[in-house]
Amino acid sequence: MQPDPELEECLAEAFRRLARGVADRRAAFHTPTLATIGADGAPEARTVVLRGFEAASRTLRMHTDARSAKAAELARDARCALHLYDAGAKLQLRLSGHATLHGTDAVAEQGWADSRDFSRMCYAIEPGPGTPIAAPPPAPRDAAAGRVAFRVILLRFDRLEWLELAAGGHRRARFTWAGDAAPAMTWLVP
Repeated sequence: MQPDPELEECLAEAFRRLARGVADRRAAFHTPTLATIGADGAPEARTVVLRGFEAASRTLRMHTDARSAKAAELARDARCALHLYDAGAKLQLRLSGHATLHGTDAVAEQGWADSRDFSRMCYAIEPGPGTPIAAPPPAPRDAAAGRVAFRVILLRFDRLEWLELAAGGHRRARFTWAGDAAPAMTWLVP
């Protein structure tokens, strides 16, 4: 059976938008929602920043603090999901897969090198993220101090769902991968 050209175009457009989300901080897909499995088994969701996307390996790169609940949750259970929505285009993507954390390897070194000092300072905050305190702490001043807490999250997705809302009819599709094989593609009822 020949692949449906419309499905192939939806997937190509999804990948273009993911790449744009990395390159353009004003793009709707620049700040998606990452969902993980909390320590109590309940879902946890938070906004992250897309820092990289490799289409060939279906891998997205984000950054986090090693002391964050997000890092602990991914270390405990690598399954996660990413939700992206562009209100102007009325387009939603839902991706799911497995994440790996990188702190002392070449992936982390490259992520740190690619980060601006303003971003690096986020990881120098004391005490660590989520710690109860009496008042907001002062902003860190030494970006280099954040390197010890800096982590890269690489999310390799094996499922992508596309939902496009339109007055003329919504369109929904699912793409799934088994390893490096070509994706299975199907339309879904919206």
